[in-house]
Amino acid sequence: MASEITYAEVKFKNESNSLHTYSESPAAPREKPIRDLRKPGSPSLLLTSLMLLLLLLAITFLVAFIIYFQKYSQLLEEKKAAKNIMHNELNCTKSVSPMEAPPIGQRALTLESIEIDLGILAPEDKVWSCCPKDWRLFGSHCYLVPTVSSSASWNKSEENCSRMGAHLVVIQSQEEQDFITGILDTHAAYFIGLWDTGHRQWQWVDQTPYEESITFWHNGEPSSGNEKCATIIYRWKTGWGWNDISCSLKQKSVCQMKKINL
Repeated sequence: MASEITYAEVKFKNESNSLHTYSESPAAPREKPIRDLRKPGSPSLLLTSLMLLLLLLAITFLVAFIIYFQKYSQLLEEKKAAKNIMHNELNCTKSVSPMEAPPIGQRALTLESIEIDLGILAPEDKVWSCCPKDWRLFGSHCYLVPTVSSSASWNKSEENCSRMGAHLVVIQSQEEQDFITGILDTHAAYFIGLWDTGHRQWQWVDQTPYEESITFWHNGEPSSGNEKCATIIYRWKTGWGWNDISCSLKQKSVCQMKKINL
């Protein structure tokens, strides 16, 4: 009897524990924290980096463009100022047809008046042949005997002409020779744009072909292989002609440039 009671009690207790266990509500499962799936290599981060890079490149390009534009503008202003100093006035000759009322004549045009004329004339209507002030017009070229520096070496003379958009004179005909000598002083020699490149191979500064049939050397000239630059000089017995001399000697010079058509 005693053993049965013990069994019953044990069984009851076990059943009670079981009931108590089952009666408790199960614990709610823990929610796992949501992790940020955006990794360093995600599209949004790459897009942001790309936009920043493009912005940086755009700023760099803009700064470089501004610097370049400023320097380019400054260069244009300097060239314009130099041109205004050299060519602030043009002497122009207008060739008109018999049907036109105004007669053939000459007039001096300032840059301002030229701009006005350009607004009136059609682009293809270039009827004015112009040279800078103090230059002489002949054919399709303008000629100047510089007076700023009375004499210089051949190289320096060519450099002086180049500063004015010209070069030492290139003579291609008897008529041109006669025109040029008509504005020169018979007591001086003048460098022309002819020089010896070596072994008596003469060359014009503008690459015009040198032709023996169109030369005006004095008798016996050119005379020395060491004298590689040409001058035009007057001799009392023979008149004007060419003479070769050392390029380092200082002489006057004649500059030439193409005429300006307006």
